[in-house]
Amino acid sequence: MVKSAYIHIPFCKSKCKYCSFVSFTKTDLITGYIYSLLKDVSDNYKGEGLKTLYFGGGTPSLISPELLEKVIRKFNFEKDYELTLEINPDDCVKGGIEYFEQLLSLGINRLSIGTQTFDDDILKLIGRRHNSDDILKTVELAKKAGFENISVDLIYGLPTQTLEGIKKDLDKFLELNIQHISTYGLKIEENSYWGRFYNKENNQLVLPDNDKVYFTPDEDKQADMYEEVNGILEANGFHRYEISNFAKDGYESRHNLNYWNNEEYYGFGTAAHGYIDGIRYYNYETLEEYMLTPSTHKYGKTLTEQEKLEEEIFLGFRKREGVNINKIKEKFGIDFEVRYKNILDKYSDFIEKTQQGYTLNLKGVLVSNVILSDFLD
Repeated sequence: MVKSAYIHIPFCKSKCKYCSFVSFTKTDLITGYIYSLLKDVSDNYKGEGLKTLYFGGGTPSLISPELLEKVIRKFNFEKDYELTLEINPDDCVKGGIEYFEQLLSLGINRLSIGTQTFDDDILKLIGRRHNSDDILKTVELAKKAGFENISVDLIYGLPTQTLEGIKKDLDKFLELNIQHISTYGLKIEENSYWGRFYNKENNQLVLPDNDKVYFTPDEDKQADMYEEVNGILEANGFHRYEISNFAKDGYESRHNLNYWNNEEYYGFGTAAHGYIDGIRYYNYETLEEYMLTPSTHKYGKTLTEQEKLEEEIFLGFRKREGVNINKIKEKFGIDFEVRYKNILDKYSDFIEKTQQGYTLNLKGVLVSNVILSDFLD
């Protein structure tokens, strides 16, 4: 029985320079989109009590509490549930504490704030609409309203960013006394705005709007930044429970753990992905197509047993606890240590044995893409 659902809100007032996600600035279509989304949920949701519901984007905080309520009321929830809303600081500060009190009254009990950095110059460079003061005010208002589960984002590897700048960001994040931090190394995708002006070979970004040349940190420098992030957060009460995510005990994102545990989930909205009855599917990627046929998936694929096994391994190694070889034996009838002995031996300096199976150590995390590719047939 499916216990999690993701809802994609594909609207932004403006698009960040590095962003390659499916999002649109056609905010006049928000109300119409929500009604299409309601039909999607009505036709595809089977009524189970959910453990987690996650509003991602785009910018879900562009949706009014009244419209959010219409969507949330479509679902049933288990007693101990997690309901996350991604928010942008600039939208929420304007609403004051009343806005956060409204969110709490809807049953939303976890906030994921798109902060990225405290460096105002970098925030402006990457196209964010908030500044560092907005971050402080947003967290303060959320706490005053009663939110006790707050996550923030940190991007490392941004143009002009230094290791010292990362340390300053972390100091300020830690002062906020929040419960969760997601960290992402910058990757400039071809379909982003910056992707048109980026030379991957020399990490050079030549921007036409100011005729300046920027160099982004290379892989080695990004690795140094990640190690610094890992060390500082681990020393301050945050444990790395997944490659990109750190939490205080008990505040791990249950929704994202559902993905990494390779469990099934609904995906509602434009470009949303889902996984139900062994079928991975995704929805139409344009607003027009989705709003015309919101109940119909664009594509679905029934996974083979080999594909399921590979996903179990790939996703398992992203977690700090690693892969559970007993679960793999139960699900797929294979002896993990026998089947993958050569790979385990090859990467013995990067993969460690646990009570349940195997996990990547910090060195392994830094080269995880290389290691994990060897597990794929």
